[in-house]
Amino acid sequence: MSTTRCWARRTGCSWSRRAEPRSRWSSGVPELPEAETIARGLNRILPGRVVSAVTVLREDVVSGTPSRFAAAVAGKRFGATGRRGKNVVLALEDPSRATVGRAVDRVVVNLGMTGRLVPGSGAGPASASTHPAVLFRLRDGGSLTYDDVRRFGLLTHVPGAEWRRWSRRLGPEPLARSFTGARLRGILARSRSPVRSLLLDQRRIAGVGNIYAVEALWFARIHPRTPANAIGDRAGARLHRSLRRVLRRAVEAGGTTLRNYRAPDGNEGRFRRALHAYGREGLPCFRCRAPIGRIVFGGRSAYLCPRCQPEPRGRGAAP
Repeated sequence: MSTTRCWARRTGCSWSRRAEPRSRWSSGVPELPEAETIARGLNRILPGRVVSAVTVLREDVVSGTPSRFAAAVAGKRFGATGRRGKNVVLALEDPSRATVGRAVDRVVVNLGMTGRLVPGSGAGPASASTHPAVLFRLRDGGSLTYDDVRRFGLLTHVPGAEWRRWSRRLGPEPLARSFTGARLRGILARSRSPVRSLLLDQRRIAGVGNIYAVEALWFARIHPRTPANAIGDRAGARLHRSLRRVLRRAVEAGGTTLRNYRAPDGNEGRFRRALHAYGREGLPCFRCRAPIGRIVFGGRSAYLCPRCQPEPRGRGAAP
């Protein structure tokens, strides 16, 4: 067994890595790091390529009617690929018009639980696509396939004039410079919800899901059920640092593959090996060696160290 140093500052921990069976993990939902990895991968290969035709193979994965979706996208040229929250955003430009200063349309891809965007070299679905749902045929002979086993994802065409209104539905981006510690503490102060629930609320903070909420709370030593408005300034500052650091590290690692997630090049995310709490029920805490526990609330499991993250008593604040 190889021994790896803990990357987080001031945790004072080291541990032995060992392979853990995949059966320990739920399928997981793509979150900010996974969407960012996909967007970066597609941004290397899509911009400038023109969509010649769109075939909707599964009607339930597009917003609106398949014919309207296909008509809105066909003939457009892919611009920069980006991300908003957990969504991959494909910019669409009109090849016959200059785009400088113009509002461009977008296809917003919510990946659901098992959605993937798979580039291909032929006119049909990509060879790596096992459950093709939407096929974008490209003028240069290639393709882009939206593949989704469970079909919980959704592709939405957003006209350029409506983009800002659509984007305002989501909270601030936690990796943006404007997402300061003071801004997070303001968000916390306005809610009595358990802090894990607040972190998962996309209207409050965009892009954070269960994996990275659990990890950030472990590093910040905050119990997931702590009322958000009971978190003090010091704990709020720890949570701000931990959340941004966890998300940055996960992006650097290409995200977290539990079962289904893959980057556009087919590679798995490597952050699963760096998880400190999520999915580690019964294994020793890397800080204090107490067994990691699991609680269920809000319909989802939360993992925590009962010693490092004590449950708040009454209205007691996390210091």
